[in-house]
Amino acid sequence: MAQPFVSREGKRVPDVAFRIRRNGDWATLTSNDIFAGRNVVVFSLPGAFTPTCSSTHLPRYNELAPVFNAQGIDAIVCVSVNDPFVMEEWGKDQEATNVVLLPDGNGEFTERMGMLVDKSELNFGKRSWRYSMLVRDGTIEKMFIEPDKPGDPFEVSDADTMLHYINPKARKPDQVAILTREGCSFCAKAKARLADAGIDYAEVPLPHTIRTKAVGAIAGATTVPQIFVNGRLIGGAAELEAYLRKAA
Repeated sequence: MAQPFVSREGKRVPDVAFRIRRNGDWATLTSNDIFAGRNVVVFSLPGAFTPTCSSTHLPRYNELAPVFNAQGIDAIVCVSVNDPFVMEEWGKDQEATNVVLLPDGNGEFTERMGMLVDKSELNFGKRSWRYSMLVRDGTIEKMFIEPDKPGDPFEVSDADTMLHYINPKARKPDQVAILTREGCSFCAKAKARLADAGIDYAEVPLPHTIRTKAVGAIAGATTVPQIFVNGRLIGGAAELEAYLRKAA
């Protein structure tokens, strides 16, 4: 199927005023407020609280925001054809403090970008096609537009693709997770060591009813903590100490 969406690379972003909710009150942001004199990454998606948007698209941009900032990006903006109240609540639900959630409630910005699509079959009405773009001082430098396929393709507008475009050598934070149980002193020690090393991690507390089976199935072990880095099992507290010494 032919791609119906036209890239606007080299063109100015639409001049639009956005009504938003800020600290429980109304405010207005203009395109000039957002883009003038700044380097901004924008990603647009079909809707707040929808599966891919909530599980992957927004969280990954939020997670990589410090890396983008280190590459000279001043702001990351998420645009969706949703009303201001929905976008405000979605931001709270997602704890997306590193991303500006911009409600394009009337679809004006999205329509002028040529990205407004009809999703009436899902009872969504008019929504945005999924895309991302790098905007420098109001001019679009690069766009990643999802291919015209049935459903909701998510192949090129992700945070990793945009970061790779800006700097292929940018260092991404390690993905760290730790399996724990309540009252485990070794788990507490391991978490403290990760915190001391400045390593952000996701804790997976295991209830006693499934702990033995879960630890055995996931880590091939019988005790917690068990630490994983980028999908690789590091091991328990002692192995973590060795890992941190080697990484120092």
